[in-house]
Amino acid sequence: MVPTTDPSTYLPAQQITGDLNDQLLQSDFWTDEMVAAAGIPIVDIPFVTIGGGIGSFVTLDYLRIAGVPTSQMRVLSTLDFAWQTYEYLTRVSQVPRPERIRSDSASRPDNIWGFPSYGFAEGVRKLDPKVLWGLFSEPIFADYYTPKAGNVFEQLEREAKRIGYDERLVKGLVRIVRRRYGGGYFTILTPPEGASATKRVAFRSQYVHVAVGYPGLKFLPELQRYRTENNDYRHIVNAYEAHEHVYERLVQHPSTVLVRGGGIVASRILQRLMDDREKFGAQTNIVHLFRTYITGTNDGYGNEADPRPGGGRTRVFMRRRGGNGWAYQGFNYPKSVWGGQLKAQVRQLEGEQRAELYKRMGGTNTPWRKSWQRQMNQGRREGWYNCVVGTVDDMQPNGERIVNQIRTAQGVVPVEVDFVIDCTGLEADIAEHRLLKDLLEHGGASRNPVGRLNVDRNFELIGTTSGTGAMYASGATTLGGYFPGVDTFLGLQVAAQEIYGDLAKRGFCKRLGPVRSTTQWWKWLAGSAP
Repeated sequence: MVPTTDPSTYLPAQQITGDLNDQLLQSDFWTDEMVAAAGIPIVDIPFVTIGGGIGSFVTLDYLRIAGVPTSQMRVLSTLDFAWQTYEYLTRVSQVPRPERIRSDSASRPDNIWGFPSYGFAEGVRKLDPKVLWGLFSEPIFADYYTPKAGNVFEQLEREAKRIGYDERLVKGLVRIVRRRYGGGYFTILTPPEGASATKRVAFRSQYVHVAVGYPGLKFLPELQRYRTENNDYRHIVNAYEAHEHVYERLVQHPSTVLVRGGGIVASRILQRLMDDREKFGAQTNIVHLFRTYITGTNDGYGNEADPRPGGGRTRVFMRRRGGNGWAYQGFNYPKSVWGGQLKAQVRQLEGEQRAELYKRMGGTNTPWRKSWQRQMNQGRREGWYNCVVGTVDDMQPNGERIVNQIRTAQGVVPVEVDFVIDCTGLEADIAEHRLLKDLLEHGGASRNPVGRLNVDRNFELIGTTSGTGAMYASGATTLGGYFPGVDTFLGLQVAAQEIYGDLAKRGFCKRLGPVRSTTQWWKWLAGSAP
């Protein structure tokens, strides 16, 4: 990387530090001279995407297909490959490569056209009529088709090689993006130790895309308090952190585990515990804590819904199946959020009305699967799977075990267990991420009605415009905007499509008309570069 501005022009060589100073840290707008005076080398790149996960990947994929040369884009990331974080999270939450993730057949982050879908490709490749019949008959006569995690990662790797993704990757940590006098932005990268002669490198760009994923893990207060006060990080674990030691211990010693949560992750953890009983003879007793227990058709709040069309607390399209504590839904959101009535409705709502609709359609839910329904029914009959409805007032150690004081409708009930697996959430506040905090404090960014980053219908970060430059954001940090389902494969692709469309209007890339789109699809099928 050759700097386009010589820092020695502004300071004697012995004073060049290549690091941030107080003037830069305290200023919302930077000049070229301010950056150069700090000794930070400047690299000119028209478009940078920060994060390097699947959100960055699908956006770069769209732009490459739309004709943007690789020389005009960079991915700034600490990740080695785009699906690294997602693969880690799926693995620790008990969805390894051979298992199926919760995603639609046509939601392909490696394929902007969605055809052939994962299901169609798998059915044809394996000559398996069951897969093809399942696609045709879902969800009436078969469960929704979902792809295997390993297949998703393999196809992402194929597309990464096709578009030259690795050639655009610059390793390092980004914590600051500031607007530039005259337009555009400075993105400050901290390279790995020894990778640069200076501690920081400034990427000067016209456009910036922020896709940093979830800000971090979120622990319930009593769980965090117990972990820190007792220095116990082995018996109290989050489903999204490495905790294989729990399952190893449960196979070796008869134990009791408390599972907290009622969503997709809780169902996967339960299935792993029950699979270990079947495969390895584990003698695990499971206590499942629901905060809200659902017994039938319900709305997004977990309230029982009137079965009559339009009756009760919710409209007909907001009803979910439910039972035995669970709310059942095939995917994270109703399918209409990606291109139907809910998508259209949300685009017209503002403020509290939009926040209210998000609460209703985004309630905790999980797919209905025959295999783990059978396992749970067996556990209820044999007495090793029991449900409790309530909240935890307190947690105290008792030797190697944990006593949970659970407040139920019948009063406080002590439940003593060997392990607690928390499946209640992955979503820390966005201000806990240093880059997002800096954007809120110095970049002009603001919060939307549900507390995440405020983006417009093109996914431009509202308030961050800098001259003719634009800053975009996609992924989980934008939940609550004009488009729901942002933290899904298809949601990331919809966001990338909107961003590409806006950049095309600005003249940065070509439009994907019918001829170019068809040509590019054939190139994708053949594995040829765009």
